[in-house]
Amino acid sequence: MSERVLLTPAGEVALRAELKNLKSVERPNIVAAVAEARAHGDLSENAEYHAAREQHSFIEGRIKELESKLSIAEVIDASKTTVEGKVIFGAYVVLYDIESEEEVTYQVVGDLESDVDNGKISVNSPIARALIGKEIDDEVKFQAPGGLREFEVVDVKYSA
Repeated sequence: MSERVLLTPAGEVALRAELKNLKSVERPNIVAAVAEARAHGDLSENAEYHAAREQHSFIEGRIKELESKLSIAEVIDASKTTVEGKVIFGAYVVLYDIESEEEVTYQVVGDLESDVDNGKISVNSPIARALIGKEIDDEVKFQAPGGLREFEVVDVKYSA
């Protein structure tokens, strides 16, 4: 059985755009760079050729990964939910950090689209696992790499 690949609608759009860019822009550019480097002669000592080949291999690997994941992706649109006030996949959650006394907002997203610096946390992360199913005013405790963290759920929204 293959792993479940969960995506938000925005995550699917972003990954399809990345795939299109890799196929229509990056791949042709790197193929041209490999051909140009090959034209410079002796390949055994041609660093430009080896770098271009390595980049080509990376791009092909990323294309295969994206095609594979997108082919089995399950897109979940939280804005179409009938759930009220509960943290679910795709929800935006406003949390009060009890230690720092600051509010933070996260969106619970799939592994492929997680980006903590931009407030997108993986559904498989310790904080998201602790949040799923919680409601406004619930306290959430979870073990983070830096120790025990404690938050209070301030608000839950299903669209930005």
